[in-house]
Formats: sequence, C-alpha cells, structure tokens
Amino acid sequence: MVIIFVHMSYKSKPDAKNEVNEPMAAYVVQGAMPSFYSLLNGSKQVKASSDFDIISLARKGFPKSALLSLAKKISLNIQELANILHISERTLQRYEDDAIIRTEYAEKAIELARLYTRGEEVFESMDKFKIWIKTPSLVFRGEAPVTILDTSAGFDMVFKELGRIEHGVFA
Repeated sequence: MVIIFVHMSYKSKPDAKNEVNEPMAAYVVQGAMPSFYSLLNGSKQVKASSDFDIISLARKGFPKSALLSLAKKISLNIQELANILHISERTLQRYEDDAIIRTEYAEKAIELARLYTRGEEVFESMDKFKIWIKTPSLVFRGEAPVTILDTSAGFDMVFKELGRIEHGVFA
C-alpha cells in the first residue's frame, strides 16, 4: 500500500475575511393547497392549506360526508371503499354523516385522494384514470389496480406503475 501526501498551499490576503457576501433572501412557502385537496373537499369541515394541515386532518379524522363525497368523485361504490379502508360496509353505513371517522380511515382516504390526483395528472383525465384503475392488468397479476389498494404495498405498486407510465416505461 502506497500513501501519497500532497501538500498544497495558497496565498491569501492577510486582511481577507472568511465570509460569503451575498444578499439575504427569505424563502417562504405561500401555503399552497395540496392538489388532492379538492377531492377531500366534501364538507366545509375539511380545510387544508399545507402538508402539516393534512397531517393534522388525518390525525383528527373528518366527517363521513367528506369520505362519501370522495368515493363519489372517484367512482367507488361503498363496498370498494369499505374494502380499501378495512371496514365493513355495515359499520361504514352506521356512521352518521357528520360523525368524524377514525384516524386509520382518514389516513387511507387521504392516500386515496393523493393517488387519484396523481393518476389524473399522469392520464391527463380523471375519467381515463378511473377506467385504468378498474381494468385488470398483467402488471398486477391480472388484478385491477383498485383491488390491491387495501394494503400500503398496493398503493406503492400503483404509484410506481403511474411513474412508469408517465415516463413511457411499460413493463
């Protein structure tokens, strides 16, 4: 093993300060509304302007009416929604419209809204994405993408496939 030491020297001005002189700038995020917010806007009680508001919303939960509004906008029936949320149809139906749904369901609903918004961006149409997500695909072993959304791994797989489609990589 050979070790080579290189000694480098440079001349510096004795009065030079070791500072960077550049104008001060402040970077402020204007609280841009997440693009999937419109899908969750089924109730006046659902308000969000930043990612932290979305986290807070997921932790607090939101009304069943917002959840049903989301399902209607993304063309899911109660059975499909219940399967994704891991809740029985009957339990979902028992909730009053203004009742706050549990954190686990709210979090899944937010993820669902994010997925459908991403799908709309990739397909440039919500209607085209709705058709794609309900159509069986070889990529998902002959299952429709919507059927694997009951797990976080399923959500990841669908998000990854949307990325491939966006970049023209059809696996």
